[in-house]
Amino acid sequence: MKSVVTVCCLSFLLGLVALVESDEDYTEDEEMILSLILQDDTQPEAESRPPAQFYRCTKDAWRMPGQYIVVMRNGTHVNQVERTARRLRAKAAKRGYLIEILQTYSGAFHGFLVKMSSDVLHMAVKLPHVEYIEEDSSIFAQSIPWNLQRILQNKHESGKYSPPNDGAKVGVYLLDTSVQVTHREIEERVMVTDFNSVPEEDGVRVHRQASQCDSHGTHIAGVVSGRDSGVARGASVNSVRVLNCQGKGTVSGALAGLEYIQSSLMSQPIRPVIVLLPFVGGFSRTLNTACRKMVESGTVLIAAAGNYNDDACLYSPASEPEVITVGAVNFADQPLSTGTTGTNVGRCVDVFAPGDDIISASSDCSTCFTTKSGTSQAAAHVAGIAAVLLNRSPNSSSAELLQQLLHHSVRNVINPESLPLNHRLSTPNMVAALPDSTSTLIGEDLLCRSVWSERSAVKGFATTTARCRHSEEMLSCSSFSQNGVRAGERVEERDGQKECVAINGNGGHGVFAIARCCTGHKAQCQMLESPERGEDADCPPDHQLTGCSYSSSSGDVSYSDRPLHGSRRACPAKRGEMSYASCCHTSSLECRLKEQDPTGVSEQVKVSCEDSWTLTGCQGLSSGSGVRGAFALGNTCVVHTAGGDKGAAAIATCCRHRTTHQPSEH
Repeated sequence: MKSVVTVCCLSFLLGLVALVESDEDYTEDEEMILSLILQDDTQPEAESRPPAQFYRCTKDAWRMPGQYIVVMRNGTHVNQVERTARRLRAKAAKRGYLIEILQTYSGAFHGFLVKMSSDVLHMAVKLPHVEYIEEDSSIFAQSIPWNLQRILQNKHESGKYSPPNDGAKVGVYLLDTSVQVTHREIEERVMVTDFNSVPEEDGVRVHRQASQCDSHGTHIAGVVSGRDSGVARGASVNSVRVLNCQGKGTVSGALAGLEYIQSSLMSQPIRPVIVLLPFVGGFSRTLNTACRKMVESGTVLIAAAGNYNDDACLYSPASEPEVITVGAVNFADQPLSTGTTGTNVGRCVDVFAPGDDIISASSDCSTCFTTKSGTSQAAAHVAGIAAVLLNRSPNSSSAELLQQLLHHSVRNVINPESLPLNHRLSTPNMVAALPDSTSTLIGEDLLCRSVWSERSAVKGFATTTARCRHSEEMLSCSSFSQNGVRAGERVEERDGQKECVAINGNGGHGVFAIARCCTGHKAQCQMLESPERGEDADCPPDHQLTGCSYSSSSGDVSYSDRPLHGSRRACPAKRGEMSYASCCHTSSLECRLKEQDPTGVSEQVKVSCEDSWTLTGCQGLSSGSGVRGAFALGNTCVVHTAGGDKGAAAIATCCRHRTTHQPSEH
């Protein structure tokens, strides 16, 4: 390039010489340039003074080398600015460099903006009338992107993103495409591992440009820990490539990636650690099993729900219960929908997070940004929030972390009408958020969530099952039927794990089982059933009753007795029915009932536990009308009735761990 420039300059010089020799008129510009070319560089400038100062941005990532603002001394006239620019052009030309004047300034100061090689700087700072030269640099809007603003609980500091901590103690493994590690957002924050297991790209004309191959992974890494766009800006990211330049991989490649991470963690243990899976495939028993095994070994796995506007349970790894599965919402906190695609929903989704028009690092250049949408971006937000939570409570298990995520989430902002009818009740109405800076919640606190089963078949006495995670305790079991015809629910144990089994009634349209799954219970819990049909299920002395369940052999269960919470703690059973009592023993646990009677004719009755109390059980108390079911939404017990003029009451069992300064209520 320089040789080409030199040829151009020589041609220019010859042209000027020809002008002189022919005694033709030539411009002042050309005269000055010619005199500078013929000038002996060993002679000092007519106006000898120290070189001008040179300044550059204190943020290296924001610098723009090759573009400079030349500021003239006070009192400099416009024509002197122009002559200085021409003089610089001539001096650069003599050395074989081309420069370009991009802008002149004559308002707040006199000067010009020049695009040139840094090799010309030593000449520029010696020019007459120049006060100083400043290297150009980037500036950025300081409003927080909507997605970061949305996950903040403290909104009082406008224009500033300030999470409780930066997640610096947490390592994240990202299974994705390759990543552009030189991008200013993630430079020195991402380590590229030596793992690479991707299929060949489809088609014969695929151009494996770095900007294409790195696109998805770079954007996701920026959302997790980018300097300006990241959620947890101190978290380290390890890139494990399982997707090719088209964003496509294989189940076998993902399995190999998980195995690589497992091996790495065995040789160099990192705790706490998060594995981020921003991809989906069809349902795979093998991939789900591998993910489950990793969680059991102490690793947190977070996955995208998928962008197919479908049931997340049909895809992997989103369908694995031990994985934290994330759906996407837009700016209005509604399920992400773009044309024929949109976020997957349903009972396999654990929480939602921002996933629409998310700004983050672009692989087009080292300072470029772009927006992308999808559940991958939503999962990256939750990975960042999880890093903040684990940074504060590093010994939390995956189940405890999920409970903390749900506890801090914003509830009931999603319009149920925006969800498919068959998924409205089972899809969690929660959008992930960072904890409030004043929160003292840790993994040992009593926290509960509801886990829904799939709907049973419609034949009489068909069953369906809901299960908790392995490190969660089931503290109650309930059921729900759209038409109210159900035979109740029971608790069974299989392979050492409790199962909530719901039973469809004769003429029912299918039934759902809802397990109340809890962590931080610090108790020895057991499920006790009636000795015989029609007999009560009693808790042993010194045990707390956390919930009741009922089943009927006739195919239609009734709810007309409230649990007993006095000196005797029991679940009463009607004739022909079995009752099941969840009983927990620990000196610090205390439970109580809270009841809400119907007000007029209502198809829905709610009652919530107070602050510091956690909802462990929920049931309806029939007053003549049928009860379609009872279930917990957050810390609220919801009872649906099948009509009638008397309605039904909602009864919540609320429990807490009594601290030393809290008196017992029993």
